[in-house]
Amino acid sequence: MTTEATIAPPSTKSQVLRSFDVAEFPALNGLEEEWRFTPLKRLRELVRATALTGTAPQVEHGDLPAGVSVRSVEKVDPVLTPFDRVSALAFGSAAGVTLIEVAPEAEPEQAVVIRLVGKGGEAAAGRTFVKVGAFAKVTLVLEQTGTTTLADNIEVVVGDSAQLTFVTVADWDADAVQAQHVKLRIGKDARAVHVQVALGGDLVRQFTSVEYTGRGGDAELWGLYFADAGQHFEHRQLVDHSVPDCRSYVGYRGALQGVSAQTVWVGDVLIRAAATGTDTYEINRNLILTDGAVAHSVPNLEIETGEIVGAGHASATGRFDEEQLFYLMARGIPEGEARKLVVRGFFAELLNKIPVEELRERLGDAIEARLAETGA
Repeated sequence: MTTEATIAPPSTKSQVLRSFDVAEFPALNGLEEEWRFTPLKRLRELVRATALTGTAPQVEHGDLPAGVSVRSVEKVDPVLTPFDRVSALAFGSAAGVTLIEVAPEAEPEQAVVIRLVGKGGEAAAGRTFVKVGAFAKVTLVLEQTGTTTLADNIEVVVGDSAQLTFVTVADWDADAVQAQHVKLRIGKDARAVHVQVALGGDLVRQFTSVEYTGRGGDAELWGLYFADAGQHFEHRQLVDHSVPDCRSYVGYRGALQGVSAQTVWVGDVLIRAAATGTDTYEINRNLILTDGAVAHSVPNLEIETGEIVGAGHASATGRFDEEQLFYLMARGIPEGEARKLVVRGFFAELLNKIPVEELRERLGDAIEARLAETGA
């Protein structure tokens, strides 16, 4: 006999279905809470396919510093168990794994830059695994360009006392579609800073989850996105605090311009009963530049213990600060230039989180170029 308890839907993020088998997930229909903002038709084959046979984006990189290796392997023990259909589809269809390893105690002076270049064709699956050894310190940049229809998973393991700055840039061609899950596993006294940038593509949906394996883990998730006319950018996070004395901070900022530009940010933080001493905060800010653009922002906190250092969240969506604009124009700065300065200032904190000057400047120039295209 089936009891009410066995058929009740999951009441918390920690109870949702997790499986590597795509067949265990029902077909998406847009009514699911996790997918209600996503225009499913624009995900193409990723919605109903049971396998993907296209070619994954090509991996490119220059000379690698000592202690860093990049190679293709058949398999690696996962740290991510999918809890949505598309992530399970990526696991089941990926032909291999791009393994990026940083040796224990390695400290490359320069950032390691890896490029994933989409070549088009049939819908594809990809899997990338980043392993940072204990006491290592590294900056890793993963740039995603070209055209593709892609379901992919990125798994990141940060060893005990290691430090990782991980910058991911989705700068796809205008017709590209991506549904991605990034999983960060943070070791004891380890620190991970993830900067997630989304500028290109027709639809980009990125889900980032974090878990801790020892006390003293520290995760910062920063996001920068700029949606133009017709683009859909969706960012979701799940920070799972299950270990005492760990910290997390989530800060995402987005700008939108043009008809049907749409962004979605959903930030979930779960503090389990055992996670005493947790310190966490999340904030999302959106700047709407023109009529016809829509930003959705949903912060959530689920707290199972009162013995924490702090927990909070905030969200704000609005238009230009007219006082800032007036201040600049009153000092002789033309309106177009003044608007660029306001937007550049809005993103300045996040751009400064990227410790690669060339990339930082290139992204700033790309944002200004978008404003110039519309005469903003």
